Amino acid sequence: LVNSKTLFVFAFQTGHTTGPSLNNDKLYKFAYSAEVYVDRVKASLQKSAGYRISSGVDVNLLWRNPDNDDDQLVKVTIRDVQVENVNERPAAKNIFKGKSTEKIIGKEYLAALQRPIVLELVRGKVKTFYSYANEPVFTQNIKRGLASLFQLQLHSGAAREVDISGNCNTTYHVRQDQVTKIKALDSCEIEKQGFTSHNQILDVTTKATSATIYVLEDSFIKSIKAEENYVLVLNSRRKTGAKIVSKQRLELKSVQAGPGLIAGKQVASVIKTLDSSYVAVTLVAEPAKSECKKCPSLSEHWQSIREYMYPEKLSKAEAARSFLSFIQNIRKATKEEILQIIRSENKELLPQVVDAVTSAQTPESLEAILEFLDFKDASTSTLQERFLYACGFASHPSEMLLKSLTATFKGDVANEEIRETLVIVMGALIRKLCEREGCKLPAVVEAKRLILSRLEKAKKDDNVRMYLLALKNALLPEAIPVLLKYAESGEGPISNLAATALQRYDPSFLTKEVKETMNRIYHQNRKVHEKTVRTTAAAIILNSNPSYMEVKNILLSIGELSLEMNKYMLSMIQDILHFEMPSSKTVRQVLKDMRVHNYDRFSKTGSSSAYSGYITRGPDVSSTYSLDILYSGSGILRRSNVNIHVFDRNAELHASQVVIEAQGLESIIAATPDEGEENLDSFAGMSAILFDVQLRPVTFFQGYGDLMSKMFSATGDPINVVKGLILLTDHSQEFQLQSGPRASAEFLGGLAIDISGGMEFSLWYRESKTNVKNRVATFIAGNTEVDSFFVKTGMETTLEVETALDFISTVQFSQYPFLVCMQMDRVESPFRRYMTKYESLPSGRRYTAKRGKAELLAGNEFPLHQENSNMCRKVFGVKSDSSSNWF
Repeated sequence: LVNSKTLFVFAFQTGHTTGPSLNNDKLYKFAYSAEVYVDRVKASLQKSAGYRISSGVDVNLLWRNPDNDDDQLVKVTIRDVQVENVNERPAAKNIFKGKSTEKIIGKEYLAALQRPIVLELVRGKVKTFYSYANEPVFTQNIKRGLASLFQLQLHSGAAREVDISGNCNTTYHVRQDQVTKIKALDSCEIEKQGFTSHNQILDVTTKATSATIYVLEDSFIKSIKAEENYVLVLNSRRKTGAKIVSKQRLELKSVQAGPGLIAGKQVASVIKTLDSSYVAVTLVAEPAKSECKKCPSLSEHWQSIREYMYPEKLSKAEAARSFLSFIQNIRKATKEEILQIIRSENKELLPQVVDAVTSAQTPESLEAILEFLDFKDASTSTLQERFLYACGFASHPSEMLLKSLTATFKGDVANEEIRETLVIVMGALIRKLCEREGCKLPAVVEAKRLILSRLEKAKKDDNVRMYLLALKNALLPEAIPVLLKYAESGEGPISNLAATALQRYDPSFLTKEVKETMNRIYHQNRKVHEKTVRTTAAAIILNSNPSYMEVKNILLSIGELSLEMNKYMLSMIQDILHFEMPSSKTVRQVLKDMRVHNYDRFSKTGSSSAYSGYITRGPDVSSTYSLDILYSGSGILRRSNVNIHVFDRNAELHASQVVIEAQGLESIIAATPDEGEENLDSFAGMSAILFDVQLRPVTFFQGYGDLMSKMFSATGDPINVVKGLILLTDHSQEFQLQSGPRASAEFLGGLAIDISGGMEFSLWYRESKTNVKNRVATFIAGNTEVDSFFVKTGMETTLEVETALDFISTVQFSQYPFLVCMQMDRVESPFRRYMTKYESLPSGRRYTAKRGKAELLAGNEFPLHQENSNMCRKVFGVKSDSSSNWF
């Protein structure tokens, strides 16, 4: 039933009462209706799905306190109930056609609905609501919805009021014979269920309004109209959303002679005289949800979707759709049902089952997966890693999840890489819980203490790296001094990791001390640093409101650096200017000084570069890409960094980062290393951030011997960074409608993802190539529903897209300056959206109306700077076959 403009009538005696008052010995006969509509946000209500309950309502005065005219008992009886479509519909599309009200609602429920209720009204407010103790929750809520309309204040002002919606802030505006009541639904204190996504960009925004208009005539309340509106929109695509409109109307039809008053001094004795079965019950709604009678079991559902979950299908939208529906069913399942599927599935499909079970985030699913996984067994490390990453991407992690991971980490973990992933994911969970004001939860305090204390005691570089990666995810303000220490005094890779961790903090956390340390690192005031660390330090300074002198000193350093670092820093400055980054204003001021801005400084050659651009710019969200690449003087890659950020007016999401780093490779082409990098061990590897979560870095090779063996035995296959199913949007909300029914909204967004990367090296052609492949399928499903025990109405919305993004960097180092070509390509992408409105009865009778649209989004190559385009023409003008010699 639905909240709307509501009508209703009372006599009120001026001078005697401050609220409406009924006359003695009269029976007031009203027409009542409650309607609910569900549709797209901007759609007209004439085509919405929904239903209407209409009835007669008899109201009469039972008792008035002899000492206080403002204290009255009023009897309210619902009769002649009818259920119908809210909009006219042909007989073939009318699910109520040919069914009596008794058949639709059920004999027992109808009888309960028509049993009278009694209200004690004191100064126009419902002091006590009397009904029957064993009343079904659904019918009781419908009566509460009707009773809440009888609550009225005859003077303007604000009040805290209890009604079916809970304890709410209410404002009355009185003007002659009209009273308007505005209820602030977001202020209502009522038991709430549901959860929201971790990041605002991935979430849903809800707006709710409620207004009731009372019309008075000749000291009577003539009519009441009430209307509630709930609007939900997907933040990432505001055209996608739903609205629920609930209307109530109560209108006086006639006044007849009615039963006389019951004599008595006390309310209790009057109620007992009337019916000893009456009890006082709360006016606030009780939660209720109808059970699904014909839903498939978890194992039946799994059998119907498992064909879409094979690894080779994981970049298809059907995989993401199946993943989401599986999560929904796991959330209703018991631990035993979940374990039955996990234990019976083959090893090809098990990783996808683990993704879904972990993403369900119920106590039962967590218990089941922890019982199944044995961290003492190194042979199941693939499943352990999938579980841990799914924990890291958790949309609304619980304290229990972090507590379980901390206990596992303290225990026996056979695989060292899993142990590393465990603590890295603990860092991600600490940040998510802290952002939801859970920083003081015992499990969070314990996990923070464990990471910081063990980092302090760590002696081996591998252990130091592991705890720094955890801090890179946790982003704790108290970890900044520790990160500064490692950034400035640690060895190359450790120093670089600490600096990149600091780079992830919001600039508001970067204190004067941080800026001073970054300046010392960049300008090498205390010790020589590798250029990867120095360039990160420069980026931190330039991205955190730099002073005029800081910018000037960085610009003056250009020309004094090694060749490629000169070129890289120059590109970074030019990117800040062309992309209008926050520090661009200060940079422009500094460039007015001719000692800084001159040909000598700004004509440095080299192949390193930094560039940012837009992938999409929209009214809801925009996304940017940034590519930067740093070489050593010999033409070998030092670092390649691809970032994608998504943002709206209020929030930002680091959607992905893939960094490929290499060092110490000069010996294989008999080149001279850059200053300060003469003794670096040969190394190449890849590190990724996905949806704000730093993953465990992947090593291509470590050491000269490893490099040589991989060069001669490589298959040419790229190394997988991440593959699996991720739950992104996870929004579940329930609304208590003023007319009685319960409404719910559920939006789920899933991602099937496959990111891989590789580095190809040809000594014969003196050419290297790095390739990062991103294969992604996204599926978003929204279901908004109003559930009465005898009818459901709602709307389902789906969006799906499949796409691929490749970043390729080709370097030819047979000459200097060497030739570098960077490419960023997106393939043609199918995009489909569908909407289904429905009404259904428990018997299975159902009405649906479907609409859909499919289109092809054009593929494109993203533009980089002109210099890159010129270089690509040269590279592909002398293109050679260099498919051999991968490592």
